[in-house]
Amino acid sequence: MTDDGRRHERLPDPEWRVLESETEYDTGWFTGGYDLVEQPNGTTKRYYWAELATAVVVVAVADDHVVFVEQYRPNIRQTQLELPAGVVEKGESFTDAGVRELREETGFAADSASVIGDVWCSTGVLRHRRGFVFAEGLTPVERDLDDNEFLSVRAVPVEEAIERATEPPTNDATVEGVLLARDEGLL
Repeated sequence: MTDDGRRHERLPDPEWRVLESETEYDTGWFTGGYDLVEQPNGTTKRYYWAELATAVVVVAVADDHVVFVEQYRPNIRQTQLELPAGVVEKGESFTDAGVRELREETGFAADSASVIGDVWCSTGVLRHRRGFVFAEGLTPVERDLDDNEFLSVRAVPVEEAIERATEPPTNDATVEGVLLARDEGLL
């Protein structure tokens, strides 16, 4: 398991025998490799994976508005309206990380935060767990952006949040976050 100061999830013991587990590259941001697995019919196959640190996505509401950030994503060459999100540091809970990321990216401190979802993402290729946190009781504070964060804070009325979050271009974390919050009766 990588020790880079970020939280990484320990995998359970495999149900299918792993004959070999090989890390082929480590970029500092993600690790990639494969497991050579004996399948139930006796054949073997390499299952390739990329591991990312655990992440948190924040659905924050203040004054009947959902707090979004708008930022350019060089990987897809598009600007997106997104929920605040980031990496969970080693030893941090989803709620602690969510409160920290919300403060850093948006300049809002939350009085309360609770987990509304916890999923493994793109399990055909990724080893990446993501927690979803609902935050409220927001107070303005100083932002503390990372050196690669160039984003603007946008407040969207609660009644428009799902529509705005699902308008292209969008991403899975934003859609999942607003839908989880809606299903919990929070939006």
